[in-house]
Amino acid sequence: MKENEISSIVIDTALRVHIELGPGLFESVYEEILTYELIKKGLIIERQKAIPVLWDGMKMDQGFRADLIIEKKVLIEIKSVETIAHVHQKQVLTYLRLTGLKLGLLINFNEALLKNGIKRIVNNL
Repeated sequence: MKENEISSIVIDTALRVHIELGPGLFESVYEEILTYELIKKGLIIERQKAIPVLWDGMKMDQGFRADLIIEKKVLIEIKSVETIAHVHQKQVLTYLRLTGLKLGLLINFNEALLKNGIKRIVNNL
């Protein structure tokens, strides 16, 4: 399955979750339910995946954590904030660079219409 196919499934699933739950819950709630629904669809999910940082030839394990990595191809960063800031998009791009992944989705569930809270971020795709 290619990145765009995976992202389409994730977006459709996120939209369904948002329609049922609405905005305003904690990120962890959306992450838990989105994970559950994507696993039901047969996707391989890595949750809270550690992303180490390489520095001066050393692997620093105290790097970052990606909310979800789907099928080892698409990174998902979940937010439930008033407004997506530019730094959130930079965060996803940095995660993509560190993992070598090409596609990330930044999903802010705290929007009245979820389609307004989805940002597609690419790294040499």
